[in-house]
Amino acid sequence: MLLNAGLFFTVLGTSVISCGGNDNQRTDTLVDSRDAYDPRSLDPALSTDVPTGRAVTYIFDGLTRFTEEAEVLPNLAESWEISADGLTYTFKLKTGVLFHDGTPFTARSVETSFERVLDPKTLGGRGWPLYPVRGAKEFANGKSDRIAGLKIMNDSILQLTLVEPFAIFPKMLAMPATFITPVHASGDSLNFGEHPIGTGPWKFVEWRHDDYIKFARNDRYHGDIPLVDTLIARIIPEQSSAVAEFESGRVDIVPIPAQETRSWEARTDAATLLQSSPSLRLMYAAINTTRGPLKDARVRRAINHAIDIDMLLNRLMGGRGARANGVIPSTLTGYNSKRPVYKYDTTLAKRLLNEAGYPNGVDIELWCSQGEPMPRMAQTIQAYLALVNIRVKIVQRDASSMREAARNGATDIALKDWFADYPDAEAFLYPLLHSSNFGVGGNVSFYSNSQVDSLINSARRQQDEAKRAELYEVADSISFYDAPMIYLFFYKEVFAVQPWLKGYKVPSIFNGQRWNTVGISR
Repeated sequence: MLLNAGLFFTVLGTSVISCGGNDNQRTDTLVDSRDAYDPRSLDPALSTDVPTGRAVTYIFDGLTRFTEEAEVLPNLAESWEISADGLTYTFKLKTGVLFHDGTPFTARSVETSFERVLDPKTLGGRGWPLYPVRGAKEFANGKSDRIAGLKIMNDSILQLTLVEPFAIFPKMLAMPATFITPVHASGDSLNFGEHPIGTGPWKFVEWRHDDYIKFARNDRYHGDIPLVDTLIARIIPEQSSAVAEFESGRVDIVPIPAQETRSWEARTDAATLLQSSPSLRLMYAAINTTRGPLKDARVRRAINHAIDIDMLLNRLMGGRGARANGVIPSTLTGYNSKRPVYKYDTTLAKRLLNEAGYPNGVDIELWCSQGEPMPRMAQTIQAYLALVNIRVKIVQRDASSMREAARNGATDIALKDWFADYPDAEAFLYPLLHSSNFGVGGNVSFYSNSQVDSLINSARRQQDEAKRAELYEVADSISFYDAPMIYLFFYKEVFAVQPWLKGYKVPSIFNGQRWNTVGISR
């Protein structure tokens, strides 16, 4: 049975004892258990996975930051101005900000941080959020010894000039890879990744690999100073173990697997502890628009009409999501709530196949990875399509092999999900539907529509958010009718949160919750 807020803990587990003492009424330590594997590093320059991105967000700051609702706000940049042509951003930086070791933050810190993440010697880094800056790609490719579009005006004024207008550029600067490190940060990313120094709300204390990371409150933080002394990020590979830790009161938050959602909702002692938020994750099946019968949009629309997506969502995913009526989730600008989804209609599906010249149906391959729930979803889709004479051969491969085959255009349909790196409709439209991103860029439907390309290009340059939303919406509508994918659903994250946790909000973006406004009240 779940513990109530007023009940005492039993003896805390070894990891928590070693991290924060054995106070049975823990009120000064927050314990998170969302990570199932160790971060790759604690160096922003090597932030290529979610556990790393989360931890880095506690220790470091960017020029901007995301809220829990995925709104972008100033952070180390106090404000910024954009030139009339949309190319130059002039940032006014906060003054008086100190790194955890007492080193002052200045514009030079930004320059060296950006050089670190773009440095060709930073193997496996993720510098692409800075590629919109003029000269960033050349620096990353070793063709230049400086970032041409970065100019330090003085210690608190910095200019970044872009290759072309990119309206959502401030969102790129809220991504972990662009976070700011001290000028004296070691060139050895391995060493700095084990002993990080930032300006963030939490100071690094200790990392026991595959067990926990401990952080202490930064009392000199320039923003909201954390309400408690200590934050611990537990690494618990087994979901059942994480749930047991939660039910024993040893952790404050735990993710709920999709297949267990209904059972948690049915328990009166558990249902009240559940919190959820729509995530920026689209589950879909990419239809290769260049292969055989799938070249015809009528066949692709028939496939969409032949599948009962509501059943898939409710039976296989525990209702954890919302039907997709395009590639833009409901939480982002550009979403059209009035656009109808593809309704389940086998009669219509058969008619579309007949109109396309396939009265006897078609034969296709459906590729999926071996991890759940993909195989069960593929089998269910196969059964539905059989009802309209679409004969499906399922091809299961490990995730990397399936991904490679899809990128190479070797699949008819590939069952996939897409995690947006930043909260904007562009993060779905551009990689999944723009013709410049065939294959490795994300468009494994090999979908090409010059009108959609033009609308996306215009939206990327448009500074007016309302006008940009209109462009997004039209691009999404045109491509939705063209059906370059099976539109499944947008996933919803669900967590169990202890009743004594106050101020916690489930973030829409993985690095939107920094724990500095969360407290414990018993």
